[in-house]
Amino acid sequence: MRMHNPPHPGEMIQEMLPEMNIKIAEMARRLHFSREMLSRVINCRAPISPDLAVRLERAGLSTARFWLAVQMSHDLWQAEHREQPPITPLYVAPTITAA
Repeated sequence: MRMHNPPHPGEMIQEMLPEMNIKIAEMARRLHFSREMLSRVINCRAPISPDLAVRLERAGLSTARFWLAVQMSHDLWQAEHREQPPITPLYVAPTITAA
């Protein structure tokens, strides 16, 4: 299990905005995406969707697979570090003994 919390993709996009000299509203307009939803992603209150990932790729910002991998890493780390109920194994492999 990794020891650090991977970044939410919104954090990464937020860091790119100043160097691209673009505001959230303008980015949303150019991506043909809801400003409200893009703002939620950029402020780490919503996950990046496959649709937004494809639009970011088409806009020249890495690949859709990259954005979805970042989101998956973030989500998985969160789940691994959230309290989970005790789970009973569904299957126990048979023990192999030497003959």
